[in-house]
Amino acid sequence: MTLRLRSRAAAVAAVMTAALLGACTSGVYAETQVPAATTSATPTTSSATTAVPDCGNPVQSYDPLPSLTSAAANSAVAEIKSRGYLVAGVSADSLLLGSRNPLTNLIEGFDIDMVHAIAQAIFGDANKVQLVVISAAQRKDVLTDKKVDIVARNMTMNCDRWNSFAFSSQYYQSGLKILVRKDDKTTTLEGLSGKRVCAPTATSSLTKVTATPGVIPVGAATHTGCLVLFQNGEVDAIAGDDTVLAGLVAQDPYAFVPQMDPLTSEPYGIGIQKDKIDFVRYVNRVLDTVKADGRWMASYDRWFLPNLKVEAQPPQSVYGRQ
Repeated sequence: MTLRLRSRAAAVAAVMTAALLGACTSGVYAETQVPAATTSATPTTSSATTAVPDCGNPVQSYDPLPSLTSAAANSAVAEIKSRGYLVAGVSADSLLLGSRNPLTNLIEGFDIDMVHAIAQAIFGDANKVQLVVISAAQRKDVLTDKKVDIVARNMTMNCDRWNSFAFSSQYYQSGLKILVRKDDKTTTLEGLSGKRVCAPTATSSLTKVTATPGVIPVGAATHTGCLVLFQNGEVDAIAGDDTVLAGLVAQDPYAFVPQMDPLTSEPYGIGIQKDKIDFVRYVNRVLDTVKADGRWMASYDRWFLPNLKVEAQPPQSVYGRQ
């Protein structure tokens, strides 16, 4: 790591340490899990698509509340406060984003830091959360069935999803890339024609793979499932967001993400039930605060900077949705 990167990491160390201590010393941290489908190397067949309603700018969310201490703010989170904890759908096997630490047995990562920040705002205790472990394919269902308050699972904001639930303002900017073996010189998705490429089902990554001529798409429940297929030689490559692929490379010394421009733009938003607009506005105020007070940068520098080797700034929030 360069001197500049080391200095930057040191500058935010105190912020991250305080945040971590606050998340681990009190509260009612709990977990549950929604069963996921079994992973196999069966090629995915494309299905008929329907027209996606126009939602305008998919990264545009509702205006944030003026403050987190007003009567409107208290009303927006009254149901959650009454319950005593925030319920969040998350990943437990996406290293760097949301994965289980084998030493502490706690789920941690960049997405989890965002969950703790929201709980901290609501309760003054970052640990008052129940984490519901879900697959990528279950993100929509747990929101529309009202099993969770939020989904923080590296979810791309797009019009198809806006039709089913609401999004917070954007909290991260990612992009689709490919993971191959270190001896593979392929640097494009099109260059994988005739080969099997894995991505989780019901994701924009698998949609892109399926739409690429010649490529054989293979679905899996999670990216970790794709990694197992990759390590077993059942698929030749994995497609996914650069954040996710960085976590996979950290687990497999023979995996490699080539230098390439992102194939797509993948803006992450926190999913919220469609009829909870006031709560969306509350979360947007929380995210703006996290971006402004250094917590976003501290989380990025802890999870992504050492792996992506790219400095970043919080994405600009876009508001005005009616």
